[in-house]
Amino acid sequence: MTNNLKALQSGMSLVELMVAMVIGLFLTAGVFTMFSMSSSNVTTTSQFNQLQENGRIALAIMERDISQLGFFGDYTGNDIDTTNPNVMSAAVPNDCFGGGANNATLPNTSGLQFRRVWGYEAGVSGVGINCLTGVLANTDVIQLKRLLGPSASLPLNTTRHYVATASGEAIFFTGGQALPVLENSRIWEYLHHIYFIKNDGEVPVLRRRTLTVTNGMNNEEQLVEGIENIRVLYGFDEDADGVVDIYRSVSNVSNSMWESALMRPNTDITLLTLPRLVAVKIYVLVRSQQEDFTYTNDVEYLLGDKTIAAPNDHYRRKVMSTTVILENPMLIGS
Repeated sequence: MTNNLKALQSGMSLVELMVAMVIGLFLTAGVFTMFSMSSSNVTTTSQFNQLQENGRIALAIMERDISQLGFFGDYTGNDIDTTNPNVMSAAVPNDCFGGGANNATLPNTSGLQFRRVWGYEAGVSGVGINCLTGVLANTDVIQLKRLLGPSASLPLNTTRHYVATASGEAIFFTGGQALPVLENSRIWEYLHHIYFIKNDGEVPVLRRRTLTVTNGMNNEEQLVEGIENIRVLYGFDEDADGVVDIYRSVSNVSNSMWESALMRPNTDITLLTLPRLVAVKIYVLVRSQQEDFTYTNDVEYLLGDKTIAAPNDHYRRKVMSTTVILENPMLIGS
């Protein structure tokens, strides 16, 4: 009887205990490996979704704006009067001056065409926009000026700039001024936008400068985080058939091309031979906002005609692009 009790009370031997511990360790290691893989997959999927969404939003914002290049209401003259522009509004405070003698917010009497589209590559082009600081080097900046449709209704917003247009004249004024006298005219809000990239701490952000009466061009909007680079290629029609013949980077767009880019049709043979801007290609390099130390980025990226070397860091990236066909081809083409 005593021997039977002893047999029932006996536990695991040392060998059995060690075998059980080893099996348990293997099972625990397997569980942790599966958890780590699952966590890594969640991080990767989340970052790729974030890249896709941020790139889509950035392109949609710029595409909507750029597609309206060339829109100037009812005005069908050759261009804004370059010898005596009809500007009622006072000088713009905190103005942004781009390259060229007639590239501020409002046209001047320089005799040169009013540039309603212009761009440069930060740190590469010889000129830039005077009001911008901290723009990421080797990223493109694009400046555009256009009217916003539909036509404005009274009362006008006193913080905004407007243009009254008829077929042969355009008058710039602000919402706080008396309405200009212009027969058969309509009134449109006037926009001056500049798109560029600047860091917010360690995160690159697509930003935009906009125009108001009291603050001029000193209004800066943060649009989309994680946009690390922009490349803009300008599609020119060089044989007057309304179709893009060549896409040019800013380094290959001459002063005469900028000034003639959005000019109206003209019977002057010298103007008919100048190229017209009919499309714009936009490339964005989107970067994740957080590092993933399980990943090393050794990928080389192509933004149109520009190659970005492999960064060899721990951020994921994605290139996205769109082609914007300007929606006023009969007005801006020849």
